[in-house]
Amino acid sequence: MSCRGPDDRFYWGPLAGREAEGMTTKTNSKRANLAPLIVDVAVPIGAYYLLKDGLGMSTLMALGLSSVVPAVRTGWSVVKERTVNGLAALILAVNVVGLLLSFVAGDPRLMLAKDSGVSSVIGIGILVSVALGRPMMTAGMKPWLVKGIAEREAAWARLQVGSADFRRAERRFSVVWGVVLLAECVLRVVGAYTLSVDTMVWLGTVVMIAAMAVAFLVSGAVGAGPMARMLCAEAQAGAVSRPEVALAR
Repeated sequence: MSCRGPDDRFYWGPLAGREAEGMTTKTNSKRANLAPLIVDVAVPIGAYYLLKDGLGMSTLMALGLSSVVPAVRTGWSVVKERTVNGLAALILAVNVVGLLLSFVAGDPRLMLAKDSGVSSVIGIGILVSVALGRPMMTAGMKPWLVKGIAEREAAWARLQVGSADFRRAERRFSVVWGVVLLAECVLRVVGAYTLSVDTMVWLGTVVMIAAMAVAFLVSGAVGAGPMARMLCAEAQAGAVSRPEVALAR
């Protein structure tokens, strides 16, 4: 059975007709999935560009002020929840590295190379999270696979507990991003010291865009794609296993 209906939304067989009834649950679930991304990633990054480009603050001041939210989130999770908030801690680490590198001045090649420091910190952070059994990129991937649909939320929970293949695909997704970001860092550093400064000014951006494209394609092929198929099959199996619910609908 296909997971998509003619209107290109996910199709749930006998459950597909209950869209209106599940609207509130779906919306709340989607908000719950996206909230960590907004608070831990979008807010500090958006604050940095707003302070630096919008309000004209220095890079040092913008980095410092935009670090407040991830610093508070990381501290709160350690003190109150006795865990480390991965996304908030990573953004905080990136900002700290940026603060340290902002003191670097003088050599134009070093100024170009330091921009790759962010990629290296993020890449290392992602790979460490995989080694610790908590793949960091899952937080960004899950909302796009679950789409705030209750059946898919339940299927995700079942697969994370009961499917080794699902967990391997989840780890592969993060590993691809970690490796690609580290490779991007290496390429930009090598380019900064082997090519002309004028060339690297534009080539650095090209390398970054190409790295993002490669990461999206490869991580989708070996991670998100297989996970989506397993999620679809598990959700359908869950729907079929509850015939009384299907009949009521």
